[in-house]
Formats: sequence, C-alpha cells, structure tokens
Amino acid sequence: MVYLFIFIVFLVIELIYFKIADKFNIIDKPNSRSSHIAVTLRGGGIIFPIAISIAFFLGHVSWSITLAVVLVAIVSFIDDIRPLPQLPRFVSHVIAVGLIFYELNLFSDPIWLLPIVFVLLIGWVNAFNFMDGINGITVLYALTAIVSFSFLSINEASLPLLITMGLSCVAFGIFNVRKKAKTFAGDVGSISMALFLGYFMIKTIIDSEQLGYILFFSVYGIDAIITIINRLLKKENIFQPHRSHLYQYFANEMGYSHVLISFVYAGFQLGINGCVIYMDAKGYLTLFFMIGFLLLLTVIYLLVRNFVTRKMVLKNP
Repeated sequence: MVYLFIFIVFLVIELIYFKIADKFNIIDKPNSRSSHIAVTLRGGGIIFPIAISIAFFLGHVSWSITLAVVLVAIVSFIDDIRPLPQLPRFVSHVIAVGLIFYELNLFSDPIWLLPIVFVLLIGWVNAFNFMDGINGITVLYALTAIVSFSFLSINEASLPLLITMGLSCVAFGIFNVRKKAKTFAGDVGSISMALFLGYFMIKTIIDSEQLGYILFFSVYGIDAIITIINRLLKKENIFQPHRSHLYQYFANEMGYSHVLISFVYAGFQLGINGCVIYMDAKGYLTLFFMIGFLLLLTVIYLLVRNFVTRKMVLKNP
C-alpha cells in the first residue's frame, strides 16, 4: 500500500509539473537534429530527483547520494530552461562524483584508481544523456537496470530505494513511452538518472567484488563509444547534438517505431543482464568471459550498424 501511494504521488506530481511547464513554456522544439517532429513538454524527468528525495526522507538513501543527484538535477533543469555554459554543468558533475566517492569510501582506495573511476562515471553520465533521443529509450533502459540490480541478493537492503526509483520510471513512462510523447525527460531527468545508475553500478561492483556487472550497461556503452569514434573519424564535434547513434538510424532513416526500438534496446539489455546474473551464479562470470562477451557484442553491433548504413545508402543514394 505504501508503494501504491508513492506511485500515485508520482503521477500527481507529473500532472502538476505539466501544468507548470505548459504555463512557463518549458518545451522541446524539434530541429534538424531531433528525432521528433512535434513540440513536447520538456523536463518530465524531474520526477527522478524528486523520487530520490522522497526515498531520502523515508530513510532509504543517504544524504550524500541524494545531494549528488539533486545537485545535478537542479543545474540540468536550469539548463533545460535556459542553456548554461559548460563550466557550471561540469562543476556540478565533479561535485556530485565527489559525493559518490565519499559515500562509497573511494577516497581510501589507491590514488591511481580515482581518476579512472572519475572518467568512467563522467563518461557514463554524458553517454546516457546523449542516448536520450527517442520516446521511451531512457526510461525503459533505466528500468531495465533497476530491475536487474534488484535481482541481486547483495542489493536486498537497497530494494526500497530501487523500488521507489523504479516506480518513478513507470510514472514517467506512462507519459513518455507512447507514439506521441506527452513529455521528454530533459537533461534534468537523463543526467540525474544516469548519476544514480552510475552510483549503483559502482556500489554493486564493490559489494560483489565482481567487475562483470558492468555488462549491465553494455548496450548503451557500445553504441555510445562506437558512435563517438565514428564522429571523431568524421571530424565532428562530439559535444554537439547529432543523429548518429544506431537507434537514431533505425528511427529516423529507416522509419521504425520509436517505441519499438526503445523496447528492443531495453529487451536486448535485459537478456544480457539475465545471462550475466546466471553466469555469476554458476561461477563463470570471469574477467575472460566479460572481455570475450564485450567483444562479441561489439562485433554484433558493428555488423548491424554496417548493414543499416548500407541500407541507408541504397535508400538515399
């Protein structure tokens, strides 16, 4: 009953936010780089930092993680309304990562490890944000990760937090996972959720002493990294919005349903996560397996990407 009440609260908050966004014209106007064609309310992902704030008041999450998520959410929401320079956004990310390091006691680890984790976490947050381009992809992928984390026995104590965040995804998804979305997550949603998932990934790896769980983010990771490499080879500015991800090719150039593609991405990742959990339970989730599996996924991705780009050339000679 408590979680049902929380879910209803999330729905009410979203509906109230829609009134505010409509009144103050907080909208996402389509441009040449967009995958949508209609003006849509931006910032519906504000429910994610609100969810973690509720979890904090219920005693399910620490003040440091709550502050980290809320900080990047506030700065990102301002950026959604009025674009900010790169510096304040980067500073908020650095402070947030520092709070995560504090929460996970990483400052006591070898000094050489901190820059590596810092770069990976900042990279993940930005990759997750850049992948937010079509209806449903962000919230379904986030929900897939949350569900997967919930299946691990080491995260049993964190189930109330994971359930709360999962319910916020469902509430947002009702208005986003549809042919004509009522709202988009905005940076406030994608960046705050990315930071939360990044924190939980590091926590899971530390608690389990199992690096293989990083495969939970493999679909996004491979698409983001290879897309960046392709853009660098084309001498493009990788910090500018674009339509070069594989899912964008499917949605924009091939004309497939946005929601269908989002479900395929989330479903494929969920299948991988199930395999990872099974392999760990059997004791086979070794470093060798992880590297081999990543290589296999990368080869599959490259084959599909090459097939799609050739089809695009034939379709638009």
